Amino acid sequence: MQKVYVVKNEDINVNYDENGFYMEELLPGTYAGGIRNFKCFLKAGCEVSPKLHKEETVILMFGKGRGYIKSKEALHKITEVAFYAPDFDRVPYTIHAFEDMEFVLSVVEMNQWDKEIYEQGHIRLPYFTRMSDAIIYDQDCKGPNTASWWIFSPKQLGRIMLGVVRAVGEGTVEKGHDRVEQWNYCLGNADFNMTVEDAPVVNHKGGEWSYIPAGFDHSLVAEPGKEVFYVWYEHYVREKDFCVSLAPGQEWTED
Repeated sequence: MQKVYVVKNEDINVNYDENGFYMEELLPGTYAGGIRNFKCFLKAGCEVSPKLHKEETVILMFGKGRGYIKSKEALHKITEVAFYAPDFDRVPYTIHAFEDMEFVLSVVEMNQWDKEIYEQGHIRLPYFTRMSDAIIYDQDCKGPNTASWWIFSPKQLGRIMLGVVRAVGEGTVEKGHDRVEQWNYCLGNADFNMTVEDAPVVNHKGGEWSYIPAGFDHSLVAEPGKEVFYVWYEHYVREKDFCVSLAPGQEWTED
């Protein structure tokens, strides 16, 4: 099994349409768990109204360029790294670019577990936040000067969770987590090394994308004077572990 998949900047040949927009699927076919990710490019002065999804969750991760999201109800200024989750097909929205923009649009299938959790409780949609407005947290797998921001916590939108990591000269060294798949969206002036067990080391730069299947030890660490800056995006694959609490001492059986 391949341990890491990467999309470098030079892998994408941006070919804008007549509306100044380009979208390309990232790593198609590498994950069969119901998530498809797309890298989007929008030229300055242009706008796009993404397709609305009735049954799937959609997450937008804005990594580069200033602009805004507008709907009938609200206008959200994108002045830094920002995130948006539409309200399915109920609230149409448009993205307008002041500068050339880059962002990732992720479409997530909702299975029975996601739907049950969503009905029990969820973050109110549509939802928008900038990175600087998110909660900062610490974690033992990250360096002492590494900052992390929570964007979506578990069960706010089904089986996904998402955050941002930023540091200079350090980063994240993490044991493999067999419950979650992980994608990374590199931001800003990022220039760091990603190591996944014995796979070749990947030098990651801003705008790039990678996927680490569940279970593999991995690190995302910058050399002195260089920056780690990325979105981590995870999807629970062991659904029972995520959705149901066991009694003390109880274990899952295969059936």
